Amino acid sequence: MNAADRAERVPKQDRSRATRQRLLEAAVACLAERGWAGSTVSVVAEHAGVSRGAAQHHFPTREDLFTAAVEYVAEERSVALRALFPEGAAADDRRAVVAALVDLYTGPLFRAALHLWVAASNEEQLRERVTELEARVGRETHRIAVDLLGADETRPGARETVQGLLDMARGLGLANLLTDDAARRERVVEQWARLLDAALAP
Repeated sequence: MNAADRAERVPKQDRSRATRQRLLEAAVACLAERGWAGSTVSVVAEHAGVSRGAAQHHFPTREDLFTAAVEYVAEERSVALRALFPEGAAADDRRAVVAALVDLYTGPLFRAALHLWVAASNEEQLRERVTELEARVGRETHRIAVDLLGADETRPGARETVQGLLDMARGLGLANLLTDDAARRERVVEQWARLLDAALAP
């Protein structure tokens, strides 16, 4: 490959990556706004400003597109959460950690993931992939929570306490789907921070 060919190939690769990212972001937005039934590959391609053929070049099936989209944003979510506390969270600021974890479950990613779970419950091919993805995302979120909370999981009950926090956060996300639950959520966050301080204190 000569220098001109290499120079041409790099922008093509950049364009391909940009197209893929636009499709992933559009898929999550469509899933959150329209649900599974209203989020076809054509709709996502139009939302992303690319052709259906370009979409199918990157993601041959609808299931490929939506599982990749939720995985992509879940990974971005993990990066964003760690970036909130680049030096690690202070042991006396568990409230900020609880609030950040709860925020993971009240945004468009959670809404999109919920639509994907509902679809997966009825479509066997999708179910296996979504179950595997959710297990991996769940493990990563748990690891992040343990690190940020300074939890010693060798202590009896510590692991269950952290998992309880994540289960509670998911429940708050569900409650927020139908109505703005911010006021009650704030009080719950405060209480969980106090419980964690008591349960995880050295």
